[in-house]
Amino acid sequence: MSTTFTIKRGDTSPGLEYQLPGYAAGSGLLTGASVRFLMRPWWDASAPLVIDAAATVQDPDGIVRYAWAEGDTDTAGTYAAEVEITYADGAVETVPAAGWL
Repeated sequence: MSTTFTIKRGDTSPGLEYQLPGYAAGSGLLTGASVRFLMRPWWDASAPLVIDAAATVQDPDGIVRYAWAEGDTDTAGTYAAEVEITYADGAVETVPAAGWL
């Protein structure tokens, strides 16, 4: 599974919102969780991350949001991204489990 998001080079809006798959309305699974947005060049799986930054839980039923920071979109290209969730109990999950944003 992959989700495509397009933004112009140098823009910081709109932020990226992502509905985590498998989270049902009313589940509250992200209550107390922290999330990170991780992004690297699509074409090089061994490349270092170009973004490793905190994201926000927009809705505890599974919506996370990353607000682009100055410089995040300065280099045009195609990138692969994922969201790393640390639940309130300390368990860690990376989403999507297959594919990339």
